[in-house]
Amino acid sequence: MATGIDHRGAPPTHHGPLGVVSTIVTSELLNRLAAQQVADGSDRLEWLKARARGITATDVAQLSGPASVARVARDKAEGTGFTGSRFTQHGIEREPILAEWMTDRFDVHASRGLYCSTANDRHLATPDGIGETADGSGLILGEIKTSTKPFTRIPPNYRRQILWQQYVLGASRTVLIWEQHINFVPVREPTYVWVDRDDDQIAKLISLANQTLHMLSTVYS
Repeated sequence: MATGIDHRGAPPTHHGPLGVVSTIVTSELLNRLAAQQVADGSDRLEWLKARARGITATDVAQLSGPASVARVARDKAEGTGFTGSRFTQHGIEREPILAEWMTDRFDVHASRGLYCSTANDRHLATPDGIGETADGSGLILGEIKTSTKPFTRIPPNYRRQILWQQYVLGASRTVLIWEQHINFVPVREPTYVWVDRDDDQIAKLISLANQTLHMLSTVYS
């Protein structure tokens, strides 16, 4: 992972029934989240099985263009053999701490739920955090990363992951939390940047994701 560390571990466990603190959003948004929730994250095996049935933000992060569709479909169908590393474990360990930092500063709360798009129930995402806009009319998300490198720009794969989460949840913005470490020791306070929704790029990702799903159903079924 040349750009640093992209971790996807089991989310924290201190949440309400939707996998998110239920007091952070209005009842209308809660009802919407409930309708879109596929798995709440309390059962790791159920969460993994549900992810396997669709295209997740982690998958879409690798969809850099048409040439990547076959590779992502193959990895989805056959697996990559990767089961984790010291770097991913560090990310898992730091995530609850960074989630608290995210909540304190932005009122975006840690989430463990797996959600599907209202447009296609095989389009899936598990954001690290969920909050609401200042006027209470919509959602904002949070994404947490740990890295051996300082933040200079958003890596393209991270941007694709974030945009996909925004599409699935119907969110307008995401705060990306970035913590650098040296030998697994954080070197400074986390950096953050806001990522706005980009519907043109999202449309391209939806097309690539649907091509991947088609390949899974025709080549690997």
